[in-house]
Amino acid sequence: MATFAEMINSDKPVLVDFFATWCGPCKTMAPILEDVKKKVGESASIIKVDVDKNPQAASAYQIQGVPTLILFKNGKVLWRQSGVVPGHNIEQIIRQNA
Repeated sequence: MATFAEMINSDKPVLVDFFATWCGPCKTMAPILEDVKKKVGESASIIKVDVDKNPQAASAYQIQGVPTLILFKNGKVLWRQSGVVPGHNIEQIIRQNA
């Protein structure tokens, strides 16, 4: 099992969904991200990080609210946004950075 640091150091984009099980908007994001994953396929990874189970990752990236999406490539933050983001916006950002 790769560590979080190993996963975000990939040379392909890695979208991290910082979420919480109690968060309503996070539940809205789940099917949107599944759809994005189908569309981008192997060109990017999408991983979910539960902020309650991974407080160190959440604090390292100053996650204030959930859901917060961060796109990493080679360990660098390329884009971040909090709240529910439309799937086509996410897909576009991933494709621009793939």
